[in-house]
Amino acid sequence: MLLSRLPESAGYGKIVSGNAAAGVTLSEASDELMGKAAQLRRQNQVAEAIAAYREILGRWPKLADAWYNLAILQRQTFHFDEALACYQKALRSGVARPEEVHLNRGVIFSDFLHDHASAAVELQQALTLNPAYTPALLNLANLYEDFGKRAEASSLYARILTLEPQAFEALARFANLQPAGSVDDSLVKRLQEALITATSMSVRASLGFAIGRLLDAAGDYREAFLAYSAANQASLASAGPHFVPYDRARQQQFVDRLIGDGLSGARANTADIPPRPIFIVGMFRSGSTLTEQLLAALAGVAGGGEIDFLPRLINTELTPFFAASSGLTAGQLDAIAARYRAELLRVSASAAYVTDKRPDNFLYIGLIKRLFPDAKIVHTTRNPLDNCLSIFFLHLDQQMSYALSLKDIGHYYRQYRRLMSHWKSRFGGDIIDFDYDALVKDPQEQLKRLCEFLQLPWSGHVPAVAARNGAIKTASVWQVREPLYSTSSGRARHYADQLQELRDELSDLP
Repeated sequence: MLLSRLPESAGYGKIVSGNAAAGVTLSEASDELMGKAAQLRRQNQVAEAIAAYREILGRWPKLADAWYNLAILQRQTFHFDEALACYQKALRSGVARPEEVHLNRGVIFSDFLHDHASAAVELQQALTLNPAYTPALLNLANLYEDFGKRAEASSLYARILTLEPQAFEALARFANLQPAGSVDDSLVKRLQEALITATSMSVRASLGFAIGRLLDAAGDYREAFLAYSAANQASLASAGPHFVPYDRARQQQFVDRLIGDGLSGARANTADIPPRPIFIVGMFRSGSTLTEQLLAALAGVAGGGEIDFLPRLINTELTPFFAASSGLTAGQLDAIAARYRAELLRVSASAAYVTDKRPDNFLYIGLIKRLFPDAKIVHTTRNPLDNCLSIFFLHLDQQMSYALSLKDIGHYYRQYRRLMSHWKSRFGGDIIDFDYDALVKDPQEQLKRLCEFLQLPWSGHVPAVAARNGAIKTASVWQVREPLYSTSSGRARHYADQLQELRDELSDLP
């Protein structure tokens, strides 16, 4: 839920004791090599930077900043166990600001290793060292949110605001914790006053989305839409110099290639080895979190959340995507499938199935079916206008650049529907459309239908998802903890005037 959690220092310090080469102090020698390693990192020569830090540590194994910077690179390259070990050695070597190291360890445990208990321990250790360390307070509050602990999270945000009254990110998060039915006018006013004061565009975005949510809940739809629109503009302005705007032509060409190339070729020889994946795909805000929570409440199914293995693979090892993926042999696909299954085992070593609800995996169903030819895919759907509006009303990472404009959301949605029609024409027997609006109207019948498709035993009743206390690390963390409700269906009707252009864009879609 936090857009940025990891305060990483690229700096390096001096040491004051040890043996140095003749005529050169240890401080000068180590500083020179640390500077070269830092330069390699800035140039994004990650492998070379890792090698440089290892060389430094071979000579000066107590150099805490070298362990720290090496840990950053290990985390960046997804070697999480190695990163944890390097952070621990930085602590043992007396690194400055140890609370920051504990925070970074906590992020790895929480976001990548799904070890939330260890994450909480690390954050508490950071706060023991520095009770006023607001990044740790923010992350601990965020962890409480993931577990549905509203009171505990609210208390921490209030504590942050006592320490730092201008901590407007905490104010926005505090506001987002308030139940939709208990809107406080004074809180809206406080947010609006903060918006006038805030200079950071990213903070202005957070405040704006919080204001929009409260105004929408109060039924002030015109002002809510204005607040959300301004928040998206602020998010765009905060994106920085490396932001890549949404390119409609490029997206259309990418989908054309996915459809045309078909990603045919070798397939993995995956055996029926548990845990087996259940892929939940679709647009963001289409009901994927609710779907996963319902499935994870069934015997033999564990919820894996948004597993980033496939996007990470595609953005690192399989680039350029079409050339790299088309040449994969059966043996290589077997190896990738085994690595993916290791990710599932991190979630649960005992479940027969683990869900992967990374929604935008819909782009890579062709690759998924090469890795797991028998994989079942749950395609979550929703009313198009409601779906697009919900995306526009959500503070998403700017990497999802289409989400900052209703026009771009509409275009992206059309391309998504076009691609899903193609996948269903190829793999229709292994893909089920699971409609959110139908689910909230008749949950028992729809869940029974889903269980039959997945060949899971149907208990005859809908699980009480609201009573579950596991971690939910998506924007739907609070909605899915409530009993099933239908108020989100037809939400777009409140914004009929503002959505006319989007309605025209999507008018011919079934």
